[in-house]
Amino acid sequence: MPTVGTVVGTVEQVAVYPVKSLGGRTVPRAQVEVEGLRGDRAYAVVDATTGERVTVKTTPAMREVVGTGDAEADTATLTAVLGRPVRLASAGEPQVDAAAVHLVSRQAVDRAAAGEVPDGCSADDPRANLLLALAGAGDERAWVGRRLRVGEALLRVTRLPKHCLGVYAEVLEPGAVAVGDPVVLDGAPPGPQPARD
Repeated sequence: MPTVGTVVGTVEQVAVYPVKSLGGRTVPRAQVEVEGLRGDRAYAVVDATTGERVTVKTTPAMREVVGTGDAEADTATLTAVLGRPVRLASAGEPQVDAAAVHLVSRQAVDRAAAGEVPDGCSADDPRANLLLALAGAGDERAWVGRRLRVGEALLRVTRLPKHCLGVYAEVLEPGAVAVGDPVVLDGAPPGPQPARD
């Protein structure tokens, strides 16, 4: 059932990050499930010798590698780039740090380019699943506690990220989301604002 509300923008870009800590790939359309976008953060990188998790915090070169979702190809690329043997471990379920979907507006990216960037955040790559083009001077930070219909999916915006642009959302109703889909904000007033993570 469609959400009754106001069209506040459109989907400008959809991105999936098949391997946690690696770069993502843009896709024209994705299926949004309760756990997040299908194929998103399905793998983690681990040291082939110790089995310990390898992250971008300890190995910044990972950021330069774009995950394809092909475990064999991604393993070979990472081993070459990092100069040590690594392997991909299937998560079994998506590895979501804070919420199922990360949304960032083009306006937030522009604000970041002008210097309004949270500590520890990359303005160049906010690692958003959905990049939104909002109407007028919209600001997704005002949506916490609100429901949002994006394409066929119904989301609830749950919080502001501490070290990222945009907002995090949980999935209330799964569905497909594609570039160009409308973004509809429900008409209900927001509840209490959850604390930042």
